[in-house]
Amino acid sequence: MLPPVRCLTCGAPLGHLYEPFKKRVEAGEDPEKVLDDLGVKRYCCRRTLYTSIAYIEQISKYSTSRIARYKQLEKGANA
Repeated sequence: MLPPVRCLTCGAPLGHLYEPFKKRVEAGEDPEKVLDDLGVKRYCCRRTLYTSIAYIEQISKYSTSRIARYKQLEKGANA
């Protein structure tokens, strides 16, 4: 899942807030205060940012096209 570009409920743009939110929370700040500082007032937007997790790095390891490509490379190396 990619970071949210818009709120899933109201459609407000959130893409520009994801990175600052993520960095500040990982640095140890309280998510509630970070969302307040970023100006996110609606609870639907707060939920979208707070619950979004970027899985792209984890999912890419299991991509079927990537696995198939590695198998082809292995066959070519063994031939």
